[in-house]
Amino acid sequence: DREKERDKEKDKEKELTTPVRKRRDSDGAAGEGSRRVARNEEAAAVDMLPQSVMDDDGFVARHSHMKYELRDTPGLVPIGLYGFQHFLSMLGSVILIPLVIVPAMGGTYEDTANVVSTVLFMSGVTTLLHTSFGSRLPLIQGPSFVYLAPALAIINSPEFLGLNGNNFRHIMKELQGAIIIGAAFQAFLGYSGLMTILVRLINPVVVSPTIAAVGLSFYSYGFPRVGTCIEIGVVQILLVVIFSLYLRKISVLGHRVFLIYAVPLSLFITWATAFLLTESGVYSYKGCDPNIPASNIISDHCRRHVSRMKSCRVDTSHALRSSPWFRFPYPLQWGTPVFHWKMALVMCVVSIISSVDSSTDPLTLLISGEMLKRLSSILAGLWGTGTGSTTLTENVHTVAVTKMGSRRAVELGAFVMIILSPIGKVGGFIASIPEVIVAALLCFMWAMLTALGLSNLRYSEAGSSRNIIIVGLSMFFSLSIPAYFQQYGISPNSNVSVPSYFQPYIVASHGPIHTKSSGSIPSCCYFSTTRYLAVSRNVACMSGLNPRPLEGSLLQSSGAKIGGFAEAGYRGKTKLV
Repeated sequence: DREKERDKEKDKEKELTTPVRKRRDSDGAAGEGSRRVARNEEAAAVDMLPQSVMDDDGFVARHSHMKYELRDTPGLVPIGLYGFQHFLSMLGSVILIPLVIVPAMGGTYEDTANVVSTVLFMSGVTTLLHTSFGSRLPLIQGPSFVYLAPALAIINSPEFLGLNGNNFRHIMKELQGAIIIGAAFQAFLGYSGLMTILVRLINPVVVSPTIAAVGLSFYSYGFPRVGTCIEIGVVQILLVVIFSLYLRKISVLGHRVFLIYAVPLSLFITWATAFLLTESGVYSYKGCDPNIPASNIISDHCRRHVSRMKSCRVDTSHALRSSPWFRFPYPLQWGTPVFHWKMALVMCVVSIISSVDSSTDPLTLLISGEMLKRLSSILAGLWGTGTGSTTLTENVHTVAVTKMGSRRAVELGAFVMIILSPIGKVGGFIASIPEVIVAALLCFMWAMLTALGLSNLRYSEAGSSRNIIIVGLSMFFSLSIPAYFQQYGISPNSNVSVPSYFQPYIVASHGPIHTKSSGSIPSCCYFSTTRYLAVSRNVACMSGLNPRPLEGSLLQSSGAKIGGFAEAGYRGKTKLV
């Protein structure tokens, strides 16, 4: 008996120390390690969020370290405290997208406030649906950056750049129809079983440059907008970096506030500073009125300072003043959605990335979560948020730091969003955030998104020459190819003016080859470029690999994820050659 026990112990030791093959990378090589090490790495994988930077000692998110497990119900006070923390931690991702797309559509301050309220409402509703009927994990749903770039490409389409009347409502209805069709296509992938096949094709070597290129693709909007008021924008960037890097270990009343609330704290400090500078008359110039449109200013003295007056002052926005006290978001509030095949094709491509970026193990969570996710995107299209819905990662970071894994805390945070959404002044207050501060926050978040994409390379043979070539060419051509297609955008002699930071998003109207189609029927051949979706595929094909361009990457630990984000540009009528 003792000999048998010894033999069993030896067999167990061999199993624990036997080298196991990891997932093969594109070079055909497979890293080796012990099962014990692989399990430890799998358990220690925690999502790194765009709003914070964590070092190696921050990767702790095992179930045994949680104060409250998934099904625990703490007291009312802990639930209220942690629920409000969830609300604050994801506030940046929820509000920043409407602050970008609504002004791009020509919407007023009141329109921006209404869209912000709608996004808050839909985030709360879809979060409750997911925690109750979907994956049942403490994950918050909200607008996705995946949809931002294609939305900007659609918004800046040449056929929308000369509309007379309410541009905002017209473009929003087009976006609604495209998002609804994209969500329906997403549902088709799920019910047909194609999604499960796509999930198995995830490869970090292809995913890494794709995710990284998303962050780099917004370079034209980032610092050019920050530079309009350099003293406010740079301070905002420095504060969020200092909070995330150097003050992240400081605890206040037992909570690491600078780590969890890096974005909200830096936002309010910079906003308060800009308010004090405005009230003290720093941005007031004799004989100049900041409320007069720039095109109507005649004085040369005022023209020299018009940019600083418009960008640095905090009282130029009338969103808080014009927004009503009560306005309940309702479906089809902007009108009946318009279904256009070209826009729908863009969102169908985006829906594939959106499906993969939040794929999970086990398969049951994938099926239940994706079903509700498609419903959430359809609801977002009906209510008119301007983007689709996906799982936000900010609250995963909050769970890892606070050790609060209970669903009840996330559900309370969702209730807070639903309660605040009908209060119009809340949306007006958020919509009045100066654009330079929004651009500064997005600079940090998009930079972190780029770094997170490249960090996926540690799960492959990063030293492989083939992998280096794939990643290098993908990153380079993701910026170079769109520069080529800019010549097919708006003509330089056109009377239509587009801000310089939106110029890269008007290149998707057509390409060098056209047909005689007027665009009313789908018989034309588009060679429009996306910023990077085709690049990874082309490079992989040149290397003799299995191309997988529309992929996301996920590192699972207690429901955490690193989302694969992507953008697509595709729009415009064909020209007659």
